[in-house]
Order: sequence, then C-alpha cells, then structure tokens
Amino acid sequence: MSGSQTERWTVIFEGRVQGVGFRMTAARAARRLGIPGWVRNEQDGSVRLTAEDTPRRLDELLGRIRTDMNGFIQSERIERTAASGGFDSFEIRR
Repeated sequence: MSGSQTERWTVIFEGRVQGVGFRMTAARAARRLGIPGWVRNEQDGSVRLTAEDTPRRLDELLGRIRTDMNGFIQSERIERTAASGGFDSFEIRR
C-alpha cells in the first residue's frame, strides 16, 4: 500500500439491511477490490462490516455497497482505527 496509511474501518449499517442479500453484496464488492475483512448480521437488525485498506480504497468499497444497496441503508456509522493486518481475505460471519 505504498504511500498511504492502511486503516481499519468498522461500519454499522442500519435500515432494511438483513434478509436482502446485504452481506453477500458487501462480500462480493470487497473480494472484487481485494479488500480483506468481514461482514455479519447483528442482533439489533443492523449489519457490521470491518475491513482494512487505504482510506481511498475503503471509501470505494463503501461507495459500491451504497450503490448496490440503495434504498435499504437508512444510516451508517464509521469508526476509523489503525489497521492490525490480521485479515487474509473477506468473509461472511454468522
């Protein structure tokens, strides 16, 4: 990741985000971009995504998810922290 600081973004998506293919859509976008991390449904009806890459590439991932899931996402919260380098691929967690 030459020249850019790698970050970990944890994003909580709220709205009608469970039961609509959200996790598969997010995983497909992340895998196409080669961004490692994971996505899972939360008990409260939200979806949590955690991924690590440069801010530019993470923003591209979120843009693709927002476009593909337009109309389902009501709100999102993003927490940015330092990357741990602990992910090799992108997975759907249960």
